[in-house]
Amino acid sequence: MPAGASIIEAIISKDGTVKDAKILRGHPMLDASALEAVNPWTYTPTLLNGQPVDVIMTVTVNFTLQ
Repeated sequence: MPAGASIIEAIISKDGTVKDAKILRGHPMLDASALEAVNPWTYTPTLLNGQPVDVIMTVTVNFTLQ
């Protein structure tokens, strides 16, 4: 497996779950693994005026050879 990074753009929903994750840049051999890693993550919901809102964020997933 190659080393490298995949850059993902995802929407973090009002409940903190990842939705609509997509690869912006990366190595084709790593992209599926990067999405598999990011999709189950959960975040503390972002609040705007005390109400949870969807936000768009960019995540970089780094891969290294061991």
